Amino acid sequence: MSYPTWSDLNSPSIVPPLGQREAQSVGPAALMVSADPDMGLIRQGFGKWQSRAFFNSSLLTKREDPLGISVTGPYIGAPYGVMLLESLIAKGARAVIVLGWCGGLSPDLLPGDLVVVEKALVDEGTSRHYMNLPGDLPTVNADARLTATLAADLETAGLGAHSQTTIWTTDAIYRETPEKVSWYRDQGACAVEMECSALFAAASFRKIPIAALLVVSDSLGRADGRWDPGFNKKRFKTMRKQACGVAMALTGKLAHGF
Repeated sequence: MSYPTWSDLNSPSIVPPLGQREAQSVGPAALMVSADPDMGLIRQGFGKWQSRAFFNSSLLTKREDPLGISVTGPYIGAPYGVMLLESLIAKGARAVIVLGWCGGLSPDLLPGDLVVVEKALVDEGTSRHYMNLPGDLPTVNADARLTATLAADLETAGLGAHSQTTIWTTDAIYRETPEKVSWYRDQGACAVEMECSALFAAASFRKIPIAALLVVSDSLGRADGRWDPGFNKKRFKTMRKQACGVAMALTGKLAHGF
């Protein structure tokens, strides 16, 4: 029998986020960028950054605006993503935008499409440390207000996005079998990735609003069951740049309230 994690949700951890060190504030709003190529776009396209190591990732801040926004990444997987999120919150972040990639499960999703996540189906092991997840198919929601703001900002920017979507968060990228893809698609998931349900759960536990914007990088939803990678397609690269711009702008707004 496994330890009932839900039973100690009101008990503090022995090891606090960031240990016992005094932490310099990262400002009230943070952008978490899962993919290293998108970190590169943000480094190059949004002014001068002060960069320092942040666990196995980088933390970008503006020297001239130390209490504005921060950007961290890359990261992969639910445990490490939540480790970064917890540390951002410990350093002063009070709202978080997630920018990542996903695989399309629906034939309607093509590389370069944008997905605004409403809820995530839990198929990872981190969320249960932050929430009581009853039932055979637990789900975790993003913050409704911040998600609606993200969708509206995309519309204002003239970027069509799949909104009010459900995604599947998995720990095992190389075990996305035809049977699992079909089953999760039948449960309403239009895409798959590796962090969102855990990030949503941890943010809810810490009472921090969070929203996620994903760019479809590949498709697992072809009728013939074959994988269709879109990483080198022009539209995927173009829409990544657009997504970076929208995510950065919204993070900036969050720094001053929204």
